[in-house]
Amino acid sequence: MSMQIEPIQRMVSELARLPGIGQKTAQRLAYHIVSMPMEDVHALAAALWQGRKAIRYCDVCGNYSSGEQCGVCANPERHNGQICVVRDPRDVAAMERMHDYHGLYHVLHGTLSPMDGVGPDDIRIKELVTRLASEDVGEVILATNPDIEGEATATYIARLLKPMGVKCTRIAHGVPVGSDLEYADEVTLSKAMEGRREM
Repeated sequence: MSMQIEPIQRMVSELARLPGIGQKTAQRLAYHIVSMPMEDVHALAAALWQGRKAIRYCDVCGNYSSGEQCGVCANPERHNGQICVVRDPRDVAAMERMHDYHGLYHVLHGTLSPMDGVGPDDIRIKELVTRLASEDVGEVILATNPDIEGEATATYIARLLKPMGVKCTRIAHGVPVGSDLEYADEVTLSKAMEGRREM
């Protein structure tokens, strides 16, 4: 029988539902929260509640936003004729961390996965086509993950956009910087060879 107090057990159960948080981490967090001053716990709970309530999807690209448009779409300097297509808002955050991309985004909120019943109508592909018809776009960069679903989604979108005359590119995949070739799998090495460039 567990000797844990019911309110703490409830906190552990809720925290353990978060991605990447196991039972032990959830328990450690719950005990930490219990030891915090009440005003700090209230501030944490309020920040979570108010943050979740305030966040919505950008009307243009589908990224997280606190207004009708996200900071990227609202910035006129970002309208350079490029749209980078990603799976979800976390991918936008990852791309923004590199500080090298200065165009716009389009967030699909998923990838094609027939096994899971996710088809083209279940993700934001129609919205991308509508954007391309109304915006001046010269290049669509397909930056979905290099897994089966990501590749299938990129291929589907590229075929869909080809008749529109929009240049479609795919981000390169291959050997990560700082790794050893002997530890790379065959698919990674194959993608690295495909994406090689002249020096």
